This record gives sequence, C-alpha cells and structure tokens, in this order.
Amino acid sequence: METQPSHTSSNIDLSVIDLSIIIVSWNVSALLHTCLNTIYANAGKLQLEVIVVDSASSDDTVMMIQHNYPQAILSAQSENVGFTRGNNIGLKMAQGRYLLFLNPDTEIIGDALVQMVAYMDAHSHVGILGPHTLNTDGTYQSVRRRFPTVRLAFFESTWLQPYAPKKMLDHFYVNDAPENATLPVDWVQGSALMTRREIYTQIGGLDEGYIMFSEELDWCKRAKDAGWDVVYLGSAYITHHGGKSTEQVTARKHIHFQESKLRYFRKHHGKIAASLLRLFLLISYIFQIGLESGKSLLGSKRTLRRERIRAYWQVLRSGLKVS
Repeated sequence: METQPSHTSSNIDLSVIDLSIIIVSWNVSALLHTCLNTIYANAGKLQLEVIVVDSASSDDTVMMIQHNYPQAILSAQSENVGFTRGNNIGLKMAQGRYLLFLNPDTEIIGDALVQMVAYMDAHSHVGILGPHTLNTDGTYQSVRRRFPTVRLAFFESTWLQPYAPKKMLDHFYVNDAPENATLPVDWVQGSALMTRREIYTQIGGLDEGYIMFSEELDWCKRAKDAGWDVVYLGSAYITHHGGKSTEQVTARKHIHFQESKLRYFRKHHGKIAASLLRLFLLISYIFQIGLESGKSLLGSKRTLRRERIRAYWQVLRSGLKVS
C-alpha cells in the first residue's frame, strides 16, 4: 500500500524545478545517506527536487532521511513495491523539467548533474541521457548499450557468454568508443538515467511487468521508437557501487533478471523467440545444477556450491514465466 509523502521542503518553487531525482531504496541506509549528501553537495545552481521512495525498509532509512535531509521528499511505502513500481510512484510525484532515476548506491562526482542538465538543454532531440559511471575502485563500469538481438540473448549473461563472438559482444557493450566519449547509443542502464518530462508524458511510465531489470531497456526502446535519441555523456561522472539491494535476495535476483529478459523479447521480438529463449534458460539452469553438484562432490567450496544449487532450483521451480 502506498503512503503519502511524509514531508517536503517549503523552499522549492515548483514552477522552476530543473531536476527531479527519483531514488527507490530498500535497506541501504548508509549508502543512501552518502548518495543524498553528494547530490546536495554537487547541485550547483540547479533547483532540485529529491524524491526517495522507500520500499518498506527494515533499517533506519526513514529516520535517517527525516533527521538528515528534511529538504527531501520521502514517500515511505508499507510494503516492498519493487524497483520499477517504486520509480513510477516517484514519477507521479515529480515536478521537474528533467527526471533522473538514480540508484541509492551511487555517488555524484563534481558537476555531473549540472553537465547533464546543460547537455539536455542544448540538445532538444535527446530524450534520455546516461553518465560515465565508475565502480567503487574507480574503474570504468559499462552502462551504455546497443539493443540486444535474439542471437545475443542466448549468449549475454548466460554460461555461453565466454564463447560468444567478440564482435557481437563489442557491438552490444559499445566497446568501439572511448569510455569518456559522448555518443548516441540505444540504451543506458537505470542506475543513473536522466530523461525529459516530455518522454514520460508521451510514452508513460516504466512497464511494471518488469519487477526489476530490463525496465530501462524497454523504456529506452519505447522512447527511441517514438523518435527520441539516447546519449551517453562521457564527461559527466558518477560512482555506482552496484547491486547492494539485490545482493540480499540472490534467488529472486536470478528469477527477476531472466523473467524480465524474457518479457523484453516477448514484447519486442515475439512469442516464438521468447519461448525458445525460455527453454534454453531452463536447460541452462539444469546444466548448472549438475555442474555445481559435481564440483561439490569433488570438495570444491561446498558451502558456495550448495547456495548456488539452492538458488538455481528456485529458478527452475519458478518456471521463468513469459509475460
């Protein structure tokens, strides 16, 4: 059940909000604290609206926000609404000219937000923008992509990926351009995705059929089909620590990832492609259970093997529904 925002800053002039930042959070209070601190420290002259949709965290997230960031808008949910639905809740509340989906385990570096808004102001044909993203250790994190083909789906993020044609993977991951380049791409990952209010007005919110994963791929696909460009801005930097909420639910992470993948291919490539991919994935998990069982019998990291086998069995029991 959704609750109303618990507080909002009285200093925000809704008529001139440059950027609404939407953060969906679940049990990552310390990371969210750092994220919010870097947002406000690096906002420059931007008029910001920060909306935190807390998905019924059991840690001190709500108290932390109320105590440390009273200028933020907090929408505390009474249940775990999931990443996609949570972002849609934030979208309905947002008032800014631009909207930024931002993960709670990110940190804004320098003038990234200012750069992104300025780029969108200067390029009216660009509907979606993604920043240069770094891992915790400062290395490059790949967040820019071209649209996946059906052929790629059988390789990417499966046990077959090491055997995929290098040219195919390089094309998908946009490895043919420098990390700090600014260039058009097909989609950018949702850890930090800026869009125009016009996109939301034109194509609607995120598809809630995706609980998490692939929702930004689907949204960018719909935006591009509507005539908008998607750009990766290599000069604007953020850090993304990565996966801190989903690490808490390993089996569900596998299920959501694969079901979202299947949903995307069902929507955009048809039922036959999705059905074949589903069969392949289920067989792959059977294969991986056998492989992990064999390694366990040989005495290799038995605790880890048992955890993986348990997770893979849960995936098989789910049946990986194609919606």
